[in-house]
Amino acid sequence: MKLDILAFGVHPDDVELGCAGTILASVAEGKKVGIIDLTRGELGTRGNAETRVIESAKAAKLLGVSVRDNLGMADGFFQNDEANKRKVIEVLRKYQPDIIFCNAPDDRHPDHGRSSKLVADAAFLAGLRKIRSDSDGKHQDPWRPSYVFHYIQDRFMQPSFAIDISAQMAKKMEAVLCYATQFHNPDLNEPQTYISSPQFLETVKARAMMLGKRIGVEYAEGFISEKLIGLTSFDAIIKNVT
Repeated sequence: MKLDILAFGVHPDDVELGCAGTILASVAEGKKVGIIDLTRGELGTRGNAETRVIESAKAAKLLGVSVRDNLGMADGFFQNDEANKRKVIEVLRKYQPDIIFCNAPDDRHPDHGRSSKLVADAAFLAGLRKIRSDSDGKHQDPWRPSYVFHYIQDRFMQPSFAIDISAQMAKKMEAVLCYATQFHNPDLNEPQTYISSPQFLETVKARAMMLGKRIGVEYAEGFISEKLIGLTSFDAIIKNVT
């Protein structure tokens, strides 16, 4: 199955927090989108790997993605090494996305930046024909995505561009809340964490509102691109009132 967009997150819920609105907008446009979680989030204070499987499947259904896979890397301890690069290369060649989303280059959680570099490196290597990979017993052809975009996470970073998600914001938060063990839920007897307070969810909305204001819309998600973005028409630019 060829996908238009493949979104990577090192932990289940990273994609929902970082770019669920953009995924929802893309699916509504008829694009085929997939999600790849690198780890099962097994080191999370609240819930466990088994609950993450249930929660991530529920979120995937709500987002309308075509596929969601998990590469089973070690939460907290995975490395940007050959073995893990090859796992990502195989996935990229399997789904042949034109665009990939991945974690922020630098963030509060050290896994985020390490994952970001791992996926970006693999995206380049996936295009080299002398790197051999196989899937289901069949040789894979080289494939390199046209763009690698890093979504903004907890630590603010200046985005290269922002996507209007005003129409998708409510459903984005619904997708985030599919992770019932992770975020604020007064009915759970779980330890409190940095992301389990009601204030954390408000910061997610506040970040989207701040980015939206900067481009003249209600809510937006920001992305970082190391590659210059080209336009075919000025019609693609939101008319921002300054």
